[in-house]
Amino acid sequence: MTETFLTSLLVLTVLAASAALARRLVTAPAIVFLVVGIVLAFVPGFPPVEMAPESVLLMVLPPLIYSAGVSMSWREFKSNLRPIALLAIGCVIFTTCAVAAATHWLLGLPWGVGFVLGAIVSPPDVVAPLAIAKRLHLPHRILVILEGEGLANDATALILYRFAVLAVSTGTFSLPTAAGSFMLILFGEMAFGAAVGWLSLRLRQWAQDARVEILLSLLTPYLAYWVPEHLGGSGVIATVAAGLYVSWNGPLLIPAATRLQGIFFWDLAIWLIEGVLFLLMGFEVRVLMEKAKAVPIGEVLVAIALTSAIVIAARFIWVFPGSYLTRILSARVRRRDPTPPWRYIVVIGFTGIRGVVSLAVALALPLTLPGGEAFPYRDLIQLTSFGVIFVTLFGIGLTLPFVVDLLGVSKQGRREALKEREAEIAARRTIIEAARGALTTIITERKLPEGLAKFLEARHETRMRALPDPPRNGDEHSPATKGASMVREIIGIERAHLHQLLRDGKITDETRRRIERDLDLEEAVVDNREKHTPL
Repeated sequence: MTETFLTSLLVLTVLAASAALARRLVTAPAIVFLVVGIVLAFVPGFPPVEMAPESVLLMVLPPLIYSAGVSMSWREFKSNLRPIALLAIGCVIFTTCAVAAATHWLLGLPWGVGFVLGAIVSPPDVVAPLAIAKRLHLPHRILVILEGEGLANDATALILYRFAVLAVSTGTFSLPTAAGSFMLILFGEMAFGAAVGWLSLRLRQWAQDARVEILLSLLTPYLAYWVPEHLGGSGVIATVAAGLYVSWNGPLLIPAATRLQGIFFWDLAIWLIEGVLFLLMGFEVRVLMEKAKAVPIGEVLVAIALTSAIVIAARFIWVFPGSYLTRILSARVRRRDPTPPWRYIVVIGFTGIRGVVSLAVALALPLTLPGGEAFPYRDLIQLTSFGVIFVTLFGIGLTLPFVVDLLGVSKQGRREALKEREAEIAARRTIIEAARGALTTIITERKLPEGLAKFLEARHETRMRALPDPPRNGDEHSPATKGASMVREIIGIERAHLHQLLRDGKITDETRRRIERDLDLEEAVVDNREKHTPL
């Protein structure tokens, strides 16, 4: 127990140091975490750390998917459902079939084994590509499609994986039965997930305690995931549905205190989960290298090279027909959704980074078949899966910024960010004006005292004057930016004086904490506005 605790502390220490290094290098944290994990795995005396696949699928995956679902806009998810479904369902099935066919014909793997490998490596990761894409200021719709795909593609892959493992284990496969089961799982989990989201919000509304509400929010993804997974489904679709339901219906039901604390809690929890997972992926190399001794290295390298080429090529082969053919065949789609620039399609095709779910599923492969014989090609599947993750994470993750810069796609993203900022400022102004109009009615109807009325009116005037002018041409030295910097400096002066009063014994610690909380909230408002100002 003590050794496990010390190892956990060591992993968290390494995580903090790696995150700081990634920030210094201006590199996607996932890449740095994986590299550091690989390096440490071979340091003499470093304790062996292995990933428990069941823990990833049952303990770690639900909060990751749920958090992404809550962060996702249901309106945008619904309006982009066609491209998301084409990628999350169509592209995953196409990639699985392409990998199965290529490994069967070129490597001689049995069809069932090829489908198992294809299902494992077919879904792009939900974490790494989106983290990289957001840093590149990509157009908003590309981010929405990538985020939506990352939410749903694991469900498709896990269902295909179960069918493929069953086919290898029993030697039989029925396409009509598999298709019927797929549709039953899809619609059944959507309904169950929405029900879990509804129940979660009602319980949280009844609890009326921020700590209890946050705990209920943590339990929500596990209820949504575990029940369908135990019944033979994927659990992913239900968890996504629960997150989207909370995202759409939660804003008016969740109190402000819960939301503020919950944002911090979930932000830290997801950061820890993602970072630890990528570190553990690196640590896992040591275990995989031991397994590699039983498989000819040449065979492993050929399998990695072929499978990596197939998963990358299959995505490009799929996205272009998926974008153009649907519009050629449907006039309604053409009118509602004009063909996007080819540069956007290239960027979407270039974001197929594989990640922790693929590795966890590979490691979760059964050791034996029902008859007692070893699962065929198990070591080769696991080694190939990690190789594909490594190739796509480094190959695509490091070259995507250059591709985006070469295509000039980020310029459109920056223009969209400026328009979004203008819309945000206009919305803030409209909200304040609407509240001020309502306040006038309240003052008149309730006959508020003159002092109270002036105090309430002053609040609105102060908020209106604090609104920055709309940014123009990405000017990072706008009055809003300068004003935020000055406010932060003034708050720093106030903090210093506050602590001097405490040291002089003129106020108590409790008084200091109350004043400090007000300063913290004010600084958080400044940081929030400055953070979302496009540069």
